[in-house]
Amino acid sequence: MSDALTLQLIDTHAGGDVSRIVVGGIKDLPGNTVRERMEYLQADADGLRRLLLFEPYGIPEMSVDLIVPASDPAAAAGYIIMEVMGYPVYSGSNTLCTAMAVLESGIVGKREGLQRFMLEAPAGLVQIEARVTNGVVEAVTAEGLPSYIDTYRAVIDVPSIGEVTYSIAYSGGFYALVDATELGFSLTRDEESRIAACAYDIVEAIRAKSVFSHYSLGNVGPLPFLHFMGPVEKVADDFYRSRSTTYVHPGVICRSTTGTGTSARLALMHYENRIVPGDRLETVSLRDTTFIGELTCISEAGGHDVVENTITGRSYLLARSEIVVNCDDPMVDCTGLRHILRDDSL
Repeated sequence: MSDALTLQLIDTHAGGDVSRIVVGGIKDLPGNTVRERMEYLQADADGLRRLLLFEPYGIPEMSVDLIVPASDPAAAAGYIIMEVMGYPVYSGSNTLCTAMAVLESGIVGKREGLQRFMLEAPAGLVQIEARVTNGVVEAVTAEGLPSYIDTYRAVIDVPSIGEVTYSIAYSGGFYALVDATELGFSLTRDEESRIAACAYDIVEAIRAKSVFSHYSLGNVGPLPFLHFMGPVEKVADDFYRSRSTTYVHPGVICRSTTGTGTSARLALMHYENRIVPGDRLETVSLRDTTFIGELTCISEAGGHDVVENTITGRSYLLARSEIVVNCDDPMVDCTGLRHILRDDSL
C-alpha cells in the first residue's frame, strides 16, 4: 500500500444520527475563518465528504465533521459540517456530536458538573453547555441558530400527491414544514420509506417553484430539508411534545428529529402564538429518540420575529478509529482529496 494515507476519526451519534468527527490526517486548510475553510472544502476538496459518506467507507445517512482551528479566540475549536446535501453552515445533531468528540479527545478538558465552552461553526460561535457525571457526558445543550418563518401555509400542487400545505422556516437551513397527519402519516418507523418518497416529491415541487433568501446571508442554495410534524401534546404548562421526522434531500430520513428541525418547529409554534420564551418542545423521532428545544427569547431582524433557542440532547461515543485511504484501491476515489491529506499520516 505504497500510496496509502490515514485519517483519525471519532464516531458518535446523537438521537441515532451518526457523525464521523475527523480529528487527524488533514492539512491546515486555506482561509481566515471557519466559513472560509468550509468554502475551500466545498469548492476545491469535496473529496473528503464523498470519501466518508459513500462506499466503501460510509453511507449517505451519516454526517462528517472536520475539526479545524477556530478563528475566534473565544472558541476551543472550529468544525465544518458535511452531509449528503452538501455543507450546511450549522446542524444541531452535528454540534452535539462534535461537542462530545472534543471532550472525549481532550481538545476540551472534561470536568465534573456543568461546563461551558464555545465552538465555532461556519455560521459563527456556538455556546455549549455539557453536563458530566462520573466522567460521562450525560447531556449537551447547544445554541440553535436564530430561526424565523419565511412563508406561512402556502399551497403547492405535487403531481404524485395533490395539494400540499407547507410553511418555510430558516433555522440554519431552509425547512419545509408539513403536517404529517394531513398526508396520512402517523410518523412510525414502518412508514420510513413512504415518508422519504413523499418528501422527495414535495421538495422537488417546491424547488421548481420557489427560491428562498435569508435576510442577511442571501441565497443559501436550493431547499434542502423537509420536516414532517405530528400533533403537539401539552405535557405541562411550559412543556410540549410532538412526533417529528426530518428529511434531507435527496432521499435521506434522519434518525434523530435534528436540532435545526426542532428549532424550525419552535419558530412555527411561536409564529402561531402557541409558545412563549421559556417554553420547551420535545421532538420524538421515528426511532423514539428525542431532542428538547427551548425558546429562550425573541428578537427582530430583517423584518422577522426571530426565535433564539437552545437544543438539548445526548451524544454517545461509538468508536475511535484510523482508516486507511488507499488511492490505489479501485473502490476509492481520491479526486479532490489527495492534496489535503497529511503526508506524515503515512
